[in-house]
Amino acid sequence: MVFSSIIFLCIFLPVMIIGYYVLPKKLKNIFLLIGSLFFYAFGEPKYIFLMIASIVGNYLFGIIIHYSEVKGKIPAKKATLFLTVAFNIGLLIYFKYFVLIVTTIRDLFDSNITVPQIALPIGISFFTFQGMSYVIDVYRQDNKLKEDGTRYELVQKNPINLALYISMFPQLIAGPIVRYGDIKDYLKDRTVNSDKFVSGIERFIIGLAKKVILANSLGEVADKIFTSDFSYMGTFVSWIGIVFFTIQIYFDFSGYSDMAIGLGRMFGFEFMENFNYPYISRSITEHWRRWHISLSTWFKDYVYIPLGGNRRGNVYVNIFIVFLATGIWHGAAWGYLIWGMWHGMFELLEKYLKKKFPNIKVPAIIGWAYTMLVIIVGFVVFKLEEIAPALSYLSVMFGISRPEYTAFSPAFYLDNKVIFIFIVSVLACIPWKQYYSEFANANSDNAVVKAVAACPEIAVETVKRVALLVLLAVCFMFIVNSTYNPFIYFRF
Repeated sequence: MVFSSIIFLCIFLPVMIIGYYVLPKKLKNIFLLIGSLFFYAFGEPKYIFLMIASIVGNYLFGIIIHYSEVKGKIPAKKATLFLTVAFNIGLLIYFKYFVLIVTTIRDLFDSNITVPQIALPIGISFFTFQGMSYVIDVYRQDNKLKEDGTRYELVQKNPINLALYISMFPQLIAGPIVRYGDIKDYLKDRTVNSDKFVSGIERFIIGLAKKVILANSLGEVADKIFTSDFSYMGTFVSWIGIVFFTIQIYFDFSGYSDMAIGLGRMFGFEFMENFNYPYISRSITEHWRRWHISLSTWFKDYVYIPLGGNRRGNVYVNIFIVFLATGIWHGAAWGYLIWGMWHGMFELLEKYLKKKFPNIKVPAIIGWAYTMLVIIVGFVVFKLEEIAPALSYLSVMFGISRPEYTAFSPAFYLDNKVIFIFIVSVLACIPWKQYYSEFANANSDNAVVKAVAACPEIAVETVKRVALLVLLAVCFMFIVNSTYNPFIYFRF
């Protein structure tokens, strides 16, 4: 079940909202937990046992670490942390990477090893990382002294609350990765007023529109191009394919994050922002401060800093390891590893050049063009997952490989609807509200600024909500009339 499906929008979500607000406070978490487990089990019920195993395992590890700290059994505490990491990473290795490992060994040694058939559980990376970060945070922070001299108790002794944290359906299958400390208090007590609920609905609609109108429309074209024969593909068509995919993955992923944040607000939770207009970045370093922020933060806190960060060891090695891990996290294919290394290489290059030439200022347009080129080229191997087809596609993109004739012209893929949606998508990548606020602050006497400021708030809100209702109706039209509605994060 995905957020952009009719069954979710018309059945599951209304039932969850009605049930949540009808039930008394003491039953709300239980109801959300049951709904979340049903949401996860829908379509692949057998993997609900994997989810339960993750919940039970991380709950017990957290309890053991807590009482080991209280009783001063530091060796037991450290041993439990090791078991926690081994348990969670072991789940990822088996379900996500074991097939790739066996296949690689078979190919390297030309053996007859049978490659096992292991289906990938949806969202395993997200809920595994959340469970692991919870136990690590308990290890680091639990039972530590506060400023007032009292003990800080991070451990969650209520299994229902921890189970809800790990399995909560809004952010279960596509993030953002939610830190336990950020919602610990919400698990105990939370309220939802009308403004917060309406804000959640508005955010959900925006995310849904990103997904079904922008991402799906351009993604369908991109998929047609990427599944065609590259030897009969023109250069312009190849650029259409990768540019459309670059836009698709952003609006698909950020759309899911928006929907998750909106759903969280409907039920009283506040999740962290996961994207901040990454395609306006002027460097790869800036891009990763704006792209999949929850994952970047996770790797910073649990990999980069423990490795030594900027203070211990070789900072360049530490950064490269993080990007290597980022690539591996995204999927069991060599293409993801190469993609992570690709971004890591440019991050290191930028860091070196900044240190070597601190006074050099790169023009904004050049920085942006360079950054987008790195992103787009990297997404070729990300999309195709393997090195050989990625190199073939890149050779077409940059005119190295020229076909005798092309199977399809650009006009085959670009009708008026697609061109319009592409233009809207490009405009939606720009933070217009931020730019206008900066302009308004600097030009308070401007006639346009004065006219906008004079608009009654109630009129602005009315127009906004009517527009969102129209947008929701258009989303339903796209969902009903289209058979293309991929969930591209099943591998994560």
